[in-house]
Amino acid sequence: MKKIFYLLVLLTLPAFAQEIALVKYSGGGDWYANPTSLPNLIKYCNATINTQIKLKPAVVEPSSPDLFSYPFIHMTGHGNVVFSDSDIDNLKKYLLAGGFLHIDDNYGMDQYIRKEIKKIFPNNPLTEIPSSHLIFQKPNSFPNGLPKIHEHDGKRPQAFGIFVDSKLVLLYTYECDLGDGWEDAEVNNDPKEIRDKALKMGANIISYIFNN
Repeated sequence: MKKIFYLLVLLTLPAFAQEIALVKYSGGGDWYANPTSLPNLIKYCNATINTQIKLKPAVVEPSSPDLFSYPFIHMTGHGNVVFSDSDIDNLKKYLLAGGFLHIDDNYGMDQYIRKEIKKIFPNNPLTEIPSSHLIFQKPNSFPNGLPKIHEHDGKRPQAFGIFVDSKLVLLYTYECDLGDGWEDAEVNNDPKEIRDKALKMGANIISYIFNN
């Protein structure tokens, strides 16, 4: 209960007191992929949507009590993900207390992460988020929903969510690769317009968390 209270208090603090974190998960997947993505997203948000987030994101394990220090946590990677029972219990408490988890499939994560998400919320299925949802509306408009950043299998990008009492608490972005678009320009050689789309969508996610 103390941890839940702390997160609720944290979410009411001004943006300058806030920090976001990368999730260090088990299972062998490369949780550390895209090392420049979150720092670049933070810089972009601080410059464009008036956040004052600490420039260096933290690293947190899903079973750690420190999880409750962050209103936004981010996961990415290409491979296996395994949540222990303590991970599942802590993540569920965190999300029900007002925390937000964004999972970005960096290609190859999908077959593993869906099973782990189901362990956290067995009775709340992943639901595709419609383009009319607020997360696609402001501060940047995405009338067609999630933008396509990298081709991969050529499938359309999809945003899935877990909703609790009609509130989005978990966002899973698939066939999109937002994190690749957030990285330094020379990493993936993405054109500026593609990187801009990725950063603007990331700013929408951060805005949604801090303002709703």
